[in-house]
Amino acid sequence: MNIVEMQNIVKRFGPVTASDGVDFELRAGEIHALLGENGAGKTTLMRILYGLYHQDSGDIIIGEQPAEIH
Repeated sequence: MNIVEMQNIVKRFGPVTASDGVDFELRAGEIHALLGENGAGKTTLMRILYGLYHQDSGDIIIGEQPAEIH
């Protein structure tokens, strides 16, 4: 079971697209790593998840319920 899902997340800063259609899943009882090159959008994705940024589009689901993180 996924405890957190981020589906088709898009985040833009003016003309720059930081995240474009990103999917990310966290499953209970597993160890996860988010890897990528510098500028790949890892920090942006996590800032969306903990509410510092709001995604321009896409869905966040926590415990099978849609979530609006502020």
